[in-house]
Amino acid sequence: MNYKIDNLQYCNWSKEIFEINREANLDAVHATICYHEDYDELQINIDLWKKYFENYSSLIFQGFNSKDIERAKQENKTAIFFGLQNCSPIEDNIEYVEVLKKQGVLFMQLTYNNQSLLATGCYEEKDAGITRMGREVIKEMNRVKMIIDMSHSAELSTLEAIEISQEPIVVSHANPSFWHKGLRNKSDTILKELNNSGGMIGFSIYPHHLKGASECTLDSFCEMVAETTKKISVKQIGIGSDLCIRHPDSIVEWMRNGTWTKTKDFGEGSSNNPGFPPQPSWFEDARGFSNLDRGLRKVGFNEEETRDILGNNWYNFYRKFD
Repeated sequence: MNYKIDNLQYCNWSKEIFEINREANLDAVHATICYHEDYDELQINIDLWKKYFENYSSLIFQGFNSKDIERAKQENKTAIFFGLQNCSPIEDNIEYVEVLKKQGVLFMQLTYNNQSLLATGCYEEKDAGITRMGREVIKEMNRVKMIIDMSHSAELSTLEAIEISQEPIVVSHANPSFWHKGLRNKSDTILKELNNSGGMIGFSIYPHHLKGASECTLDSFCEMVAETTKKISVKQIGIGSDLCIRHPDSIVEWMRNGTWTKTKDFGEGSSNNPGFPPQPSWFEDARGFSNLDRGLRKVGFNEEETRDILGNNWYNFYRKFD
Protein backbone atom coordinates (compact mmCIF):
# COMPACT_ATOMS: atom_id res chain seq x y z
CA MET A 1 0.00 0.00 0.00
CA ASN A 2 1.39 3.36 -0.99
CA TYR A 3 -1.16 6.17 -1.07
CA LYS A 4 -0.40 9.87 -1.33
CA ILE A 5 -2.90 12.19 0.29
CA ASP A 6 -2.93 15.94 0.88
CA ASN A 7 -5.50 16.43 3.59
CA LEU A 8 -6.13 20.12 3.01
CA GLN A 9 -6.03 22.28 -0.07
CA TYR A 10 -7.90 25.44 -0.98
CA CYS A 11 -6.53 26.26 -4.41
CA ASN A 12 -8.06 28.31 -7.18
CA TRP A 13 -9.40 25.14 -8.74
CA SER A 14 -8.77 24.63 -12.44
CA LYS A 15 -7.58 22.01 -14.88
CA GLU A 16 -4.03 23.16 -14.15
CA ILE A 17 -4.39 22.47 -10.41
CA PHE A 18 -5.94 19.06 -11.02
CA GLU A 19 -3.12 18.22 -13.44
CA ILE A 20 -0.52 19.30 -10.89
CA ASN A 21 -2.11 17.07 -8.27
CA ARG A 22 -2.03 14.17 -10.70
CA GLU A 23 1.61 14.88 -11.56
CA ALA A 24 2.26 14.72 -7.82
CA ASN A 25 0.50 11.31 -7.79
CA LEU A 26 -2.03 12.46 -5.21
CA ASP A 27 -4.66 9.79 -4.76
CA ALA A 28 -6.85 12.01 -2.59
CA VAL A 29 -7.25 15.66 -1.62
CA HIS A 30 -9.42 17.07 1.16
CA ALA A 31 -10.68 20.21 -0.55
CA THR A 32 -12.11 23.18 1.33
CA ILE A 33 -15.49 24.13 -0.15
CA CYS A 34 -16.58 26.61 2.55
CA TYR A 35 -15.22 29.39 4.77
CA HIS A 36 -18.17 31.62 5.70
CA GLU A 37 -20.98 30.45 3.44
CA ASP A 38 -24.45 29.65 4.74
CA TYR A 39 -26.35 26.55 3.63
CA ASP A 40 -27.70 28.02 0.37
CA GLU A 41 -24.35 29.52 -0.61
CA LEU A 42 -22.67 26.18 0.01
CA GLN A 43 -25.09 24.55 -2.44
CA ILE A 44 -23.77 26.90 -5.13
CA ASN A 45 -20.22 25.73 -4.36
CA ILE A 46 -21.27 22.08 -4.51
CA ASP A 47 -22.94 22.68 -7.89
CA LEU A 48 -19.68 24.21 -9.14
CA TRP A 49 -17.80 21.11 -8.03
CA LYS A 50 -20.27 18.95 -9.94
CA LYS A 51 -19.17 20.83 -13.05
CA TYR A 52 -15.51 20.24 -12.20
CA PHE A 53 -16.18 16.50 -11.86
CA GLU A 54 -17.96 16.49 -15.21
CA ASN A 55 -15.45 18.64 -17.09
CA TYR A 56 -12.31 17.02 -15.69
CA SER A 57 -13.48 13.44 -15.25
CA SER A 58 -10.17 12.13 -16.56
CA LEU A 59 -8.41 13.74 -13.59
CA ILE A 60 -10.78 13.84 -10.60
CA PHE A 61 -13.97 12.41 -9.12
CA GLN A 62 -15.82 12.93 -5.86
CA GLY A 63 -14.71 10.77 -2.96
CA PHE A 64 -17.04 9.52 -0.23
CA ASN A 65 -14.96 6.90 1.65
CA SER A 66 -11.68 5.00 1.64
CA LYS A 67 -12.81 2.76 -1.23
CA ASP A 68 -12.65 5.84 -3.44
CA ILE A 69 -9.00 6.34 -2.53
CA GLU A 70 -8.36 2.77 -3.68
CA ARG A 71 -10.30 3.47 -6.88
CA ALA A 72 -8.33 6.66 -7.51
CA LYS A 73 -5.07 4.74 -7.24
CA GLN A 74 -6.30 2.15 -9.73
CA GLU A 75 -7.60 4.72 -12.22
CA ASN A 76 -4.73 7.22 -11.89
CA LYS A 77 -7.09 9.95 -10.73
CA THR A 78 -7.49 12.08 -7.60
CA ALA A 79 -10.46 11.56 -5.30
CA ILE A 80 -11.75 14.89 -3.99
CA PHE A 81 -13.23 14.87 -0.48
CA PHE A 82 -15.34 17.85 0.60
CA GLY A 83 -14.51 19.70 3.80
CA LEU A 84 -15.91 22.79 5.54
CA GLN A 85 -13.57 25.16 7.37
CA ASN A 86 -16.52 26.52 9.31
CA CYS A 87 -19.83 25.27 10.67
CA SER A 88 -21.69 28.21 9.09
CA PRO A 89 -23.54 26.06 6.50
CA ILE A 90 -25.44 24.14 9.16
CA GLU A 91 -26.67 27.50 10.49
CA ASP A 92 -28.65 26.63 13.64
CA ASN A 93 -30.20 23.50 12.17
CA ILE A 94 -28.65 20.22 13.29
CA GLU A 95 -30.54 18.37 10.55
CA TYR A 96 -28.17 19.90 8.00
CA VAL A 97 -25.32 17.74 9.35
CA GLU A 98 -26.83 14.61 7.85
CA VAL A 99 -27.95 16.43 4.70
CA LEU A 100 -24.41 17.64 4.02
CA LYS A 101 -22.85 14.28 4.82
CA LYS A 102 -25.09 12.70 2.17
CA GLN A 103 -23.80 15.33 -0.27
CA GLY A 104 -20.26 14.15 0.44
CA VAL A 105 -19.06 16.54 3.15
CA LEU A 106 -16.61 14.38 5.11
CA PHE A 107 -14.91 17.03 7.28
CA MET A 108 -16.29 19.99 9.21
CA GLN A 109 -14.42 22.41 11.45
CA LEU A 110 -16.45 23.45 14.46
CA THR A 111 -15.18 27.00 14.05
CA TYR A 112 -13.01 29.13 11.80
CA ASN A 113 -10.94 31.48 14.04
CA ASN A 114 -13.98 33.12 15.70
CA GLN A 115 -16.56 32.03 18.24
CA SER A 116 -19.24 29.97 16.53
CA LEU A 117 -22.46 28.38 17.69
CA LEU A 118 -20.40 25.25 18.40
CA ALA A 119 -16.98 26.23 19.76
CA THR A 120 -14.37 28.95 20.23
CA GLY A 121 -11.87 29.90 17.53
CA CYS A 122 -8.17 30.43 18.10
CA TYR A 123 -8.39 34.23 17.60
CA GLU A 124 -10.76 34.82 20.52
CA GLU A 125 -9.40 36.19 23.80
CA LYS A 126 -11.57 33.88 25.91
CA ASP A 127 -12.13 30.22 25.18
CA ALA A 128 -15.51 29.03 26.43
CA GLY A 129 -15.07 25.53 25.08
CA ILE A 130 -17.72 23.46 23.34
CA THR A 131 -21.21 24.98 23.54
CA ARG A 132 -24.50 23.21 24.23
CA MET A 133 -25.22 23.04 20.50
CA GLY A 134 -21.65 21.97 19.88
CA ARG A 135 -22.09 18.90 22.07
CA GLU A 136 -25.19 17.92 20.13
CA VAL A 137 -23.52 18.50 16.76
CA ILE A 138 -20.51 16.39 17.78
CA LYS A 139 -22.90 13.57 18.70
CA GLU A 140 -24.64 13.94 15.32
CA MET A 141 -21.37 14.08 13.40
CA ASN A 142 -20.33 10.85 15.13
CA ARG A 143 -23.63 9.25 14.15
CA VAL A 144 -23.42 10.12 10.45
CA LYS A 145 -19.63 9.55 10.30
CA MET A 146 -18.60 13.11 9.55
CA ILE A 147 -15.07 13.89 10.76
CA ILE A 148 -14.58 16.65 13.35
CA ASP A 149 -11.77 19.07 12.45
CA MET A 150 -10.36 21.49 15.06
CA SER A 151 -7.62 23.14 12.98
CA HIS A 152 -8.76 26.71 13.66
CA SER A 153 -10.11 26.14 17.16
CA ALA A 154 -8.86 27.35 20.53
CA GLU A 155 -7.17 25.14 23.11
CA LEU A 156 -10.01 24.26 25.50
CA SER A 157 -12.47 23.80 22.66
CA THR A 158 -10.10 21.38 20.93
CA LEU A 159 -9.48 19.38 24.10
CA GLU A 160 -13.19 19.21 24.87
CA ALA A 161 -13.98 18.08 21.33
CA ILE A 162 -11.52 15.22 21.74
CA GLU A 163 -13.11 14.30 25.06
CA ILE A 164 -16.74 14.54 23.93
CA SER A 165 -16.41 12.82 20.57
CA GLN A 166 -16.88 9.06 20.49
CA GLU A 167 -14.78 8.99 17.32
CA PRO A 168 -11.23 10.28 16.80
CA ILE A 169 -10.96 13.85 15.56
CA VAL A 170 -8.41 15.60 13.35
CA VAL A 171 -6.38 18.74 13.18
CA SER A 172 -6.16 18.60 9.40
CA HIS A 173 -3.77 21.51 8.86
CA ALA A 174 -1.66 22.97 11.66
CA ASN A 175 1.76 22.52 13.26
CA PRO A 176 3.02 22.00 16.82
CA SER A 177 3.48 25.16 18.86
CA PHE A 178 6.68 23.83 20.47
CA TRP A 179 8.38 24.30 17.09
CA HIS A 180 6.79 27.58 16.07
CA LYS A 181 4.47 29.76 18.15
CA GLY A 182 1.31 30.66 16.31
CA LEU A 183 -2.31 31.19 17.22
CA ARG A 184 -3.36 28.15 15.26
CA ASN A 185 -0.46 25.82 16.04
CA LYS A 186 -1.23 23.16 18.63
CA SER A 187 0.12 22.58 22.12
CA ASP A 188 1.86 19.51 23.50
CA THR A 189 -1.31 18.84 25.51
CA ILE A 190 -3.40 18.65 22.36
CA LEU A 191 -0.83 16.42 20.66
CA LYS A 192 -0.90 14.10 23.67
CA GLU A 193 -4.70 13.87 23.67
CA LEU A 194 -4.82 13.35 19.91
CA ASN A 195 -2.34 10.53 20.37
CA ASN A 196 -4.33 8.91 23.18
CA SER A 197 -7.64 9.16 21.31
CA GLY A 198 -6.49 7.91 17.91
CA GLY A 199 -6.72 11.35 16.29
CA MET A 200 -4.56 12.79 13.51
CA ILE A 201 -2.64 15.96 12.78
CA GLY A 202 -1.76 17.10 9.27
CA PHE A 203 1.34 19.29 9.01
CA SER A 204 0.71 22.61 7.31
CA ILE A 205 3.07 24.19 4.77
CA TYR A 206 1.28 27.54 4.88
CA PRO A 207 4.14 29.97 5.62
CA HIS A 208 2.54 31.73 8.61
CA HIS A 209 2.64 28.42 10.48
CA LEU A 210 6.30 27.67 9.75
CA LYS A 211 9.53 28.62 11.44
CA GLY A 212 11.07 31.07 8.98
CA ALA A 213 7.76 31.57 7.15
CA SER A 214 8.29 31.52 3.36
CA GLU A 215 12.02 30.98 3.94
CA CYS A 216 11.42 27.80 5.96
CA THR A 217 13.77 25.10 4.73
CA LEU A 218 12.87 21.53 3.86
CA ASP A 219 15.26 20.35 6.57
CA SER A 220 13.53 22.52 9.19
CA PHE A 221 10.08 21.25 8.23
CA CYS A 222 11.13 17.61 8.29
CA GLU A 223 12.98 18.08 11.60
CA MET A 224 9.71 19.45 13.01
CA VAL A 225 7.91 16.32 11.85
CA ALA A 226 10.56 14.11 13.42
CA GLU A 227 10.43 15.96 16.75
CA THR A 228 6.63 15.75 16.79
CA THR A 229 6.80 11.94 16.73
CA LYS A 230 8.16 12.16 20.28
CA LYS A 231 4.70 13.41 21.26
CA ILE A 232 2.32 11.59 18.89
CA SER A 233 2.63 8.29 17.08
CA VAL A 234 4.18 8.24 13.62
CA LYS A 235 0.98 6.39 12.61
CA GLN A 236 -1.12 9.47 13.48
CA ILE A 237 0.55 12.19 11.43
CA GLY A 238 0.21 13.25 7.82
CA ILE A 239 0.30 16.21 5.47
CA GLY A 240 -2.41 18.87 5.29
CA SER A 241 -0.50 21.37 3.19
CA ASP A 242 -3.07 24.18 3.31
CA LEU A 243 -2.10 25.06 -0.26
CA CYS A 244 -3.92 28.20 -1.45
CA ILE A 245 -2.18 28.74 -4.78
CA ARG A 246 -3.35 30.68 -7.87
CA HIS A 247 -5.79 32.85 -5.91
CA PRO A 248 -5.84 36.65 -6.16
CA ASP A 249 -5.01 38.35 -2.86
CA SER A 250 -8.64 39.42 -2.52
CA ILE A 251 -9.48 35.83 -1.61
CA VAL A 252 -7.34 35.83 1.52
CA GLU A 253 -9.29 38.90 2.63
CA TRP A 254 -12.51 36.91 2.16
CA MET A 255 -11.05 34.00 4.14
CA ARG A 256 -10.20 36.23 7.10
CA ASN A 257 -13.07 38.73 7.00
CA GLY A 258 -16.02 36.96 5.40
CA THR A 259 -19.13 39.06 6.04
CA TRP A 260 -18.77 39.25 9.82
CA THR A 261 -16.71 42.47 10.04
CA LYS A 262 -16.32 45.84 8.34
CA THR A 263 -12.76 46.28 9.55
CA LYS A 264 -9.76 44.62 7.97
CA ASP A 265 -8.59 41.54 9.85
CA PHE A 266 -5.39 40.63 8.04
CA GLY A 267 -4.75 37.68 10.31
CA GLU A 268 -1.83 35.95 11.91
CA GLY A 269 1.62 36.84 10.66
CA SER A 270 0.35 39.10 7.92
CA SER A 271 -0.14 42.62 9.34
CA ASN A 272 2.33 44.04 6.82
CA ASN A 273 1.31 41.76 3.99
CA PRO A 274 -2.45 41.30 3.61
CA GLY A 275 -2.01 38.95 0.64
CA PHE A 276 -0.98 35.35 0.35
CA PRO A 277 2.65 34.73 1.41
CA PRO A 278 4.93 32.97 -1.10
CA GLN A 279 5.18 29.22 -0.66
CA PRO A 280 8.56 27.78 0.39
CA SER A 281 10.64 27.00 -2.69
CA TRP A 282 10.51 23.26 -2.00
CA PHE A 283 6.70 23.19 -1.90
CA GLU A 284 5.37 25.67 -4.44
CA ASP A 285 2.59 23.22 -5.29
CA ALA A 286 1.73 19.57 -4.66
CA ARG A 287 4.68 18.37 -6.71
CA GLY A 288 6.67 19.24 -3.58
CA PHE A 289 5.57 15.87 -2.18
CA SER A 290 8.66 14.43 -3.89
CA ASN A 291 10.81 16.81 -1.83
CA LEU A 292 8.99 15.75 1.33
CA ASP A 293 9.77 12.13 0.50
CA ARG A 294 13.45 12.96 0.23
CA GLY A 295 13.51 15.25 3.27
CA LEU A 296 11.73 12.85 5.61
CA ARG A 297 14.17 10.09 4.76
CA LYS A 298 17.07 12.46 5.35
CA VAL A 299 15.98 13.14 8.94
CA GLY A 300 15.74 9.43 9.72
CA PHE A 301 12.33 8.11 8.71
CA ASN A 302 12.47 4.73 7.01
CA GLU A 303 10.57 3.84 3.83
CA GLU A 304 7.45 2.57 5.62
CA GLU A 305 7.28 5.58 7.94
CA THR A 306 7.72 7.99 5.05
CA ARG A 307 4.93 6.34 3.08
CA ASP A 308 2.72 6.46 6.16
CA ILE A 309 3.27 10.20 6.64
CA LEU A 310 2.71 11.02 2.96
CA GLY A 311 -0.63 9.27 2.75
CA ASN A 312 -1.07 5.82 4.23
CA ASN A 313 -1.94 7.17 7.67
CA TRP A 314 -4.71 9.33 6.24
CA TYR A 315 -6.01 6.37 4.22
CA ASN A 316 -6.17 4.24 7.38
CA PHE A 317 -7.94 7.07 9.22
CA TYR A 318 -10.54 7.44 6.45
CA ARG A 319 -11.26 3.70 6.74
CA LYS A 320 -12.55 4.27 10.28
CA PHE A 321 -15.40 6.35 8.83
CA ASP A 322 -16.51 4.04 6.02
